[in-house]
Amino acid sequence: MDVSPAPVDLPEPKRLGVLSRLAPEPMKVVLNWGRRYSLWVFNFGLACCAIEFIAASMARHDFIRLGVIPFAPGPRQADLMIVSGTVTDKMAPAVKRLYEQMPEPKYVISFGACSNCGGPYWDSYSVTKGVDQIIPVDVYVPGCPPRPEALLQGILKLQEKIARESLGERYSTPSVAQLTSDLVAPPKPGGGDA
Repeated sequence: MDVSPAPVDLPEPKRLGVLSRLAPEPMKVVLNWGRRYSLWVFNFGLACCAIEFIAASMARHDFIRLGVIPFAPGPRQADLMIVSGTVTDKMAPAVKRLYEQMPEPKYVISFGACSNCGGPYWDSYSVTKGVDQIIPVDVYVPGCPPRPEALLQGILKLQEKIARESLGERYSTPSVAQLTSDLVAPPKPGGGDA
């Protein structure tokens, strides 16, 4: 008795529109590979989880072997922001401003219970209930504080996400909502100096 598997319908590959012929599939794989293994990290350490981040970057855990370069000079040179610690409402505009200064493609890891959801301080009037209320988060690393091994696992999950990324989705035409910011007031209609 011959039992052959039923044919599987594969999804149509995503295209880049007019530019799709200029970026063949192997090139997309190479670009994703380059982004995956050359992440410059901007650590936004706000509390005790920042100590665990430092431990993950030292010789014992050594996340440089994963292609992650710690301590970028600033947000304009970083690909990855790791927010570790309690984000207060007063600190939230600074987190958003630094995120907006990062060049595309940019990624965020929320490291620890405080940055994920407020942690033990979630009921405080001054604590933001998670950094995802301010900026988009790619990977959440739970724990209070999470161990360095958990951060390594979060980095591996982010690298898997980058490997599956589609350039067409990443670099599609931005919407008006993505271009506007709550931190900068839009120009007044009519312009000119009064």
